[in-house]
Amino acid sequence: MDLAKSTPPKPSPRSARPAPKSAMSYLRKHMREYGILFALIVIMVFFQVTTDGILLKPVNLTNLILQNSYIVIMAVGMLLVIVSGNIDLSVGSVLGFIGALAAVMIVNWHVPYVLAGIICLAMGAVIGMAQGFWVAFYKIPSFIVTLAGMLVFKGLTLWLLEGQSVGPFPENFQLIASGFVPDIFGVERFNMVSLMVGVVVAGGILYLATRSRMEQVRAGLVEEPFPFFVGKYGLITIALVYMSYLMATFRGLPNVFIVMALLIAIYSFVANRTTVGRRIYAIGGNAKAAKLSGIPSEKLIFLTFANMGMLAALAGLVFAARLNTATPKAGVSFELDVIAAVFIGGASMSGGVGTIVGAVVGAFIMGVMNNGMSILGIGIDWQQVIKGLVLLAAVVFDVYNKKKG
Repeated sequence: MDLAKSTPPKPSPRSARPAPKSAMSYLRKHMREYGILFALIVIMVFFQVTTDGILLKPVNLTNLILQNSYIVIMAVGMLLVIVSGNIDLSVGSVLGFIGALAAVMIVNWHVPYVLAGIICLAMGAVIGMAQGFWVAFYKIPSFIVTLAGMLVFKGLTLWLLEGQSVGPFPENFQLIASGFVPDIFGVERFNMVSLMVGVVVAGGILYLATRSRMEQVRAGLVEEPFPFFVGKYGLITIALVYMSYLMATFRGLPNVFIVMALLIAIYSFVANRTTVGRRIYAIGGNAKAAKLSGIPSEKLIFLTFANMGMLAALAGLVFAARLNTATPKAGVSFELDVIAAVFIGGASMSGGVGTIVGAVVGAFIMGVMNNGMSILGIGIDWQQVIKGLVLLAAVVFDVYNKKKG
């Protein structure tokens, strides 16, 4: 028998590549990702119509960003914690405690606000390390550790402030949350710098996405159909430029918007393009397999909590600067809004699934709902009911997709 004739020919690399998937099969597989974007668009259109155009007025759009800035900042860190298979219930209390610490240092002790801010960020990281230590190295469930932390820092906030509000802050400190990007061109009633920043950011996102797709094309690894790619990034580009234009007609881009944009860019890069990010996803996907493959699970979980503490501290500074005072009740129930934003944004309860952009979209879905319902005069009681139902729907959708897959 001739072995040369009986041996099947080896497939060429080109023939070994998987055939491109149909649009419907791709959409079914990525329903979570596209579903939240579609939900945000539908919710914004709904409230834009029902509020007679108030939702997207420049002044309200600016308020929407300022009101949700601290939730977005914490959602970025919470996403990594949840992806690793854990949760942090203490972020609201840590936010309140750091705001109180900043107020006592700046207002009562007259510490320069820059130095006080650095100390507060370091203290937030130390708080995260203290909680992450027990979760990572002693395997105590994160729910229990951070629930204890929530109670501890609520008590410490009351003790630090002695049950009273402390303020006001210096004007320069308030600029963290209430300042705007200055216009160097001097155009009357229009902030040209803000529009240019929006165009540059949108162009940068489009460039990076196009370059990444070209690399996938060369490697034969393209999965997303081209119309989906064009539609998604075309929509993002138009939305960013239009939003920048609207805010440029008011006071321009808030300083905190630049902070959020930098955090989203940095953490998206870490989560998607670095070894550390991929390992965090691996830990949440299968902790035992990750450990057996040599991934330092304890160290990475420890770092995710340290990072969460630092971002909660940053959110605490932003929130205190926005209120211009530190109050004993600051941060109450904020952890629920942050966790809800991450789950609504597509993260899985079991870990290993979720994106930074998804968490941010989830935060803005919650923010738009709060803002729109307030404009319509819906009471806080029904607002809580509706938000709870939306969160439940997001979790049910996640479970349904898993069973279907």
